[in-house]
Amino acid sequence: MKTIKEVIVVEGKDDTKQIAKAVNADTIETRGSAVPEDTLALIEEVAEKRGIIIFTDPDFSGEKIRKTVAEAVPNAKHAFLEKADGVPSKAGGSLGVEHASPEAIIAALSHVYTEATDQPEVISQADLIANGFVGGAAAKARREALGELLHIGYVNGKQLKRRLKMFQISRADFQAAVAKIDERG
Repeated sequence: MKTIKEVIVVEGKDDTKQIAKAVNADTIETRGSAVPEDTLALIEEVAEKRGIIIFTDPDFSGEKIRKTVAEAVPNAKHAFLEKADGVPSKAGGSLGVEHASPEAIIAALSHVYTEATDQPEVISQADLIANGFVGGAAAKARREALGELLHIGYVNGKQLKRRLKMFQISRADFQAAVAKIDERG
């Protein structure tokens, strides 16, 4: 079983249990989308010593936690679970890391990104529009596919350019993903 050096920031104890089935890693649980100040302080302290990986649910609450923690720790690493991998087996459950298979968790943790806000823009808004990621009937489905292929999670049309820049997605990787999406039809 692979050991992760960084501490993984997750939402709850069920996420911790599921991660333990996939890798050897320490976790910090935020216990909800309103991350307590003491938990945020702990995350900041651990980030300085070991580094952190933010690995939250692929939903609105998960994104809110990701943004809160990333503001406190700008050099945090990010891992994204694909929505399809976080679907509960029982009806009525919520989407999340706690439902992911060990294989899906390992795959997500093998594609980790670090934010880079000072990088030049490589993919423009015009590129996104021209490739059908913004402003079309199929734009949402295309963004979902792009997020999965590039392992950057799902974002809306307004946030896509920022996410691509933030995780330093190259033009070559972007174009390869567009080609795969177009190939699928």
